[in-house]
Amino acid sequence: MSWFGGGSPSGPDPMFLARTEIEMYNDLFVKMSATCISKCRSNYKEPDMNIGEQSCVDRCTGKYMEAQEKVGDVMRKVNEQHAQQQQAMQGMQGR
Repeated sequence: MSWFGGGSPSGPDPMFLARTEIEMYNDLFVKMSATCISKCRSNYKEPDMNIGEQSCVDRCTGKYMEAQEKVGDVMRKVNEQHAQQQQAMQGMQGR
């Protein structure tokens, strides 16, 4: 049953999509944090990072997010091309 009355919902479950998106962003944050902190943090004896470490982490996270965006763009294009090929194949089979 859909939220707006009768019938079954079309498409994927919105709660599943939301949960998946949260898990994806959590995974991204954990990997980015681990990568950038291990790369930039040199002195674990002090509780706070010094200015050099902070700017290294800042640059690292910026580059990490930029790389993720580029990978996402490439994946989006590949998925679009795949969908077009699938539609073309279905059109050819329907004849």
